[in-house]
Amino acid sequence: MLPGPMTLLDRSPTEPLELSLVIPAKDEVESLPALLAELRAMLARFQAHAEIIVVDDGSTDGTSELLRRESLSDPRLRVVTLARSVGQSGALAAGFSRVRGNVVVTLDADLQNDPADVPRLIAALEGADVVSGVRRNRNDTWMRRVSSKIANGTRRAVLGDHVHDIG
Repeated sequence: MLPGPMTLLDRSPTEPLELSLVIPAKDEVESLPALLAELRAMLARFQAHAEIIVVDDGSTDGTSELLRRESLSDPRLRVVTLARSVGQSGALAAGFSRVRGNVVVTLDADLQNDPADVPRLIAALEGADVVSGVRRNRNDTWMRRVSSKIANGTRRAVLGDHVHDIG
């Protein structure tokens, strides 16, 4: 089920794409300029016909305004603005509902995922349906790290899988 009211700021062409980058963002006005610059540099090197979908998850810090300005100069940038925060899963669902690419890659807006790794993830798709990367040297609070370890450990015990982190 998709989150409630949202707007889509979209100046991109409508033809099919090779790659859709989906990025949930909540109060990330400080990290987004650097992230967008790194994504643009990676896409220039990778030469993929791509779109960047950033889902503003009810930010209150100017994230929406920054994204609107950035989208004026980059037709690949598609902005989904949620009227209220629905969390990372809801924001991802809103982004997934808009993708046009054959391959979908998710990234965090806080620069903990390196955009330069996207081509390696795509290359690893050869013969696979899903590829998952694992962050090293996370910059999370101790509470977030402990919560993640407990949730992942519980999931592995219940499901019997060996996936390190599905976050």
